[in-house]
Amino acid sequence: MKKMLSLAAMFAVLSYASPASAELKLGGDASVRLRDVSYSGEKPSTKSTSDDATWQYRVRLNAAADLGDGYFFKALIMDENNAAGGWKSVSYGNTETLTLNVSNFYFGRMQKDCHYMVGRLPLNSFNNAIFDLTLYPTQPLENPVANINYDRVYGANYGTKIGEGMLNATFVVLDNESGNDTVAKGDGLFNDGYALHLDYKVNVGNVTLEPQFLTVLTNSDIWNQSGAVIHSGVTPYTFGANVVVPAGDAKLTFGGFYTNCNDKTPNTTTKTDYNGYQFRVKGEIGNFMAWYDYNRTTDNSTATEYKYTNNFIWAQYKIPVHSSAAGSFTIQPTLRYLTNKTEAAGATTLDQTRLRSELWATVTF
Repeated sequence: MKKMLSLAAMFAVLSYASPASAELKLGGDASVRLRDVSYSGEKPSTKSTSDDATWQYRVRLNAAADLGDGYFFKALIMDENNAAGGWKSVSYGNTETLTLNVSNFYFGRMQKDCHYMVGRLPLNSFNNAIFDLTLYPTQPLENPVANINYDRVYGANYGTKIGEGMLNATFVVLDNESGNDTVAKGDGLFNDGYALHLDYKVNVGNVTLEPQFLTVLTNSDIWNQSGAVIHSGVTPYTFGANVVVPAGDAKLTFGGFYTNCNDKTPNTTTKTDYNGYQFRVKGEIGNFMAWYDYNRTTDNSTATEYKYTNNFIWAQYKIPVHSSAAGSFTIQPTLRYLTNKTEAAGATTLDQTRLRSELWATVTF
């Protein structure tokens, strides 16, 4: 908490440093929530997880500076001590600490028909599943990139208007690897993990179309949601689209993505061969929002074929308590329902169903 207050004081001083300084605008949000987690239908029958009620909180600070002539700077500061999207759980004896970090920052220039930016870029992965399916192909549901990777990535983005739409190209640095410059494949100066994300957004009447393509250019690692590397030194690609359709007072969003990898780990005989897809249907009307995700991934990287089937539902209702030009206060009941199934020939089918019911209280400022 002392560190949070120190950062806020520093920003306040900087924002009034001198008339010649860029104006630094501060904002953010603070939330507390009660989460109840329950499990059912778990197979094998020996239960490995426990039901639990958890008190959590999150503070996020936003900083933005307009440098003039379209140049800008933005940053997000929040806690990153656990893979939970910035949420901190109350621990035994209230001994936990809130440590604020610069989660993302980026600067660049916005112009009428083009823009560029560089830094630790936000991904908006909460509303766009392409990075989830690419980096977590066996269980891409429940927003793993937003939670585990804190919804940002280091890279450079350039966008330009083409026709009636906007084309964005983002060069991404996924990891940093060091190695001697030898004859080994993937060794040398450029053995880091790089990726390229292409996105084209255009309105056709009242419908918004957003086709996308994401490819890992150099050898990188793929994880599961427990943080374990499941495939090393691979170059998967993913493509698909989001489609937004107005329906009276409601807004419907449809998304579909497909990922594929057929690789061999450098300097080994290890084969990587998997493919999967994810579909999303999302509806919003007034203060209510809900979506349904379905994912199916098949992994033939070993002699045994593994099939992963996942379903996820997110539903929330935002209740306004107070709103003004200075900020807002809302209450938000939320339900998160997830099912996982892992099937393999000659092995026990693994099943788990998890329900998270939550009550959020949030102020924005």
